[in-house]
Amino acid sequence: MKINFAFLFWLLPVWGFAQQVKITHGPYLQALGENEVTIVWTTDNPAVSWVELAPAGDDSFYAQERPQYCQTRHGNRVVGQLHQVTIQGLERGTEYRYRIFSQAVFDQSGTLSCGRVASSNVYSKKPLRFTTSDSQKTDLSFVALNDIHGRQDDLRALCGNVKYGKTDLVIFNGDMVDRMDGEQQFFDAFMDEAVKLFAGEVPVFYARGNHETRGTFHPYFADYFPSRNGQLYYSFRHGPVHFIVLDSGEDKPDSDVEYFGLARFDAYRSQQQEWLKKEIESESFRSASYRMVIVHIPPTGSDWHGAAEVKNKFLPLLRHAGITVMFCGHTHKYQYIAPDDQLHDFPILINAPNTALEVSATPNALSVKRKDTAGKELNVFTYKH
Repeated sequence: MKINFAFLFWLLPVWGFAQQVKITHGPYLQALGENEVTIVWTTDNPAVSWVELAPAGDDSFYAQERPQYCQTRHGNRVVGQLHQVTIQGLERGTEYRYRIFSQAVFDQSGTLSCGRVASSNVYSKKPLRFTTSDSQKTDLSFVALNDIHGRQDDLRALCGNVKYGKTDLVIFNGDMVDRMDGEQQFFDAFMDEAVKLFAGEVPVFYARGNHETRGTFHPYFADYFPSRNGQLYYSFRHGPVHFIVLDSGEDKPDSDVEYFGLARFDAYRSQQQEWLKKEIESESFRSASYRMVIVHIPPTGSDWHGAAEVKNKFLPLLRHAGITVMFCGHTHKYQYIAPDDQLHDFPILINAPNTALEVSATPNALSVKRKDTAGKELNVFTYKH
């Protein structure tokens, strides 16, 4: 009998040689709110993806059927290698368990053809978990760091104490990489290590630095670090703290030769200025016990264009708005700038690349401890409520 090898090759996916798919990076938590979260991961081949969600508990994840949340866009399921599943309708301050799934898609020319399924492991490991934020929470613990520039040893040392149930969130305040030259590059530089340490259970909030605006992959930054308002400047409330995250953009004028005529950061910062006018009038901002500003480039201490833009466009609005403290990076040198009634009636703390700011907020005070990679406490700042 003559064997039709071409026909057999066409049947390979059906006979168990179906298109494989592997989870390559993640998952990690983004845009956590009181009623929602976005879970991000990547795969090596195009796939459709979904998340199964279960309430907190000691029962098996498979004790019953769990609701599924799919990645969709305008009513269609998304086929791709970057997966963002946003789950809404959650309860405030509530713990959930989750599992991620991706199923390979290898033919969309006619009838959809799917392959194998990859997932996170809940057989031999406990399911991943997260807790939604809670504006009524009386205390908060978080860590802020910046200017890592791909130094994984420093990242491990500075985030070694970040734990679910102990740390509510982590803030990356810019320049975690030298450039954005590709997906693999920035995962290798810091994000894979963050996932190993905490990011699958403790959410990351990112303030873009000027180095994240550079490189051929920079237009896709927001796809990997989405916010609830779809912008790279945003706000969120967790416990007694209201956070304003600003995007300071590049540090040189838009006309600088380094930007090849592509930069329009002056207009972008003006856009943020208009948003900030409304933000400081919001109920969430005004009712918070503590109000923090996170921005990569500090507004003082430099005569560079980016710093002047931050100073001239943001400080007049923030002055007399009741800001507790501003966290910055960028200069690669620690500096504490005391309040100045003429410019800013709040302190500015510029963090060094090899130190982290460990923050604890209680009903009575907000405490900031600056620690080095050995865990040594270098400074303590306390702001009374």
